[in-house]
Amino acid sequence: MSDESLKDKSLKDESLKEIAMTENRDRTLAGRVALVTGAGNGIGRATALKLAARGAIVGVNDLKPEFVEGTVGAIKAAGGNAVAVTQDVSSRDGMRQAVLGLAQQQGRLDILVNNAAWVRYQSVPDIAPETVDRMLNIGFKAIIWGIQAAAEVMDAQRGGAIVNVASVAGLISAKNSIVYSGIKAGVMGVTRAAAAELGERNIRVNAVAPSAIPTEGTMRNRNAELDARRVARTPLGRLGTVDDIAKAICFLAGDESGFITAQVLTVDGGIVVTNIA
Repeated sequence: MSDESLKDKSLKDESLKEIAMTENRDRTLAGRVALVTGAGNGIGRATALKLAARGAIVGVNDLKPEFVEGTVGAIKAAGGNAVAVTQDVSSRDGMRQAVLGLAQQQGRLDILVNNAAWVRYQSVPDIAPETVDRMLNIGFKAIIWGIQAAAEVMDAQRGGAIVNVASVAGLISAKNSIVYSGIKAGVMGVTRAAAAELGERNIRVNAVAPSAIPTEGTMRNRNAELDARRVARTPLGRLGTVDDIAKAICFLAGDESGFITAQVLTVDGGIVVTNIA
């Protein structure tokens, strides 16, 4: 399957999801307030759409205002409820403003999905300090600051759910991903430690670890040959979709997982057992 075909399929899946939001809503998250970082496209966008389809008021965060507007517009057009959250979460102040601002505006915060990331794959000799700093600020530090801010709000209301987006790259090897793999392994550690500390406040913290998911943002790091090898090594015989990951995130955010915390849910079609990212 070519890169363009993968891109077309991803876009079609997104369109189908937006249409499906108006049908068969289960409304299990009605009245909840959720914040999704990096919700302008890909997994974040799919998650925001699905949370809204289940009745949540969704704060849509992304660095690019046009991406935020696109996701908010899609949710509203489908009958959902969404608000724009445009702070830059790569800094502690920005992340706190995003979390606390939404909570103040809506009167509560029930769900935080830490999805934002910036990724650059480089071989060891080519890794630059600015690359490491940016990846850490957006993909790791923002999760810590998000958990810190969300815990303040959720503690006062005696409960909430935090879902972090990790990756199977934190579990198995992947070429040219020393920084990315290290960060995602760190996200898993943060998830478990936060869950242990915040459980007594009825705040659940879990993570999802997707395999390689075709999205608009990941196309530049993909090629047909590599994806064909991934499919061949995946027991379920296909690549995952953004909808696969969004469903898992919504499960961890909702009441059906009410006795689940400190877990990393691998959503990878079984590829981890074959040891190839």
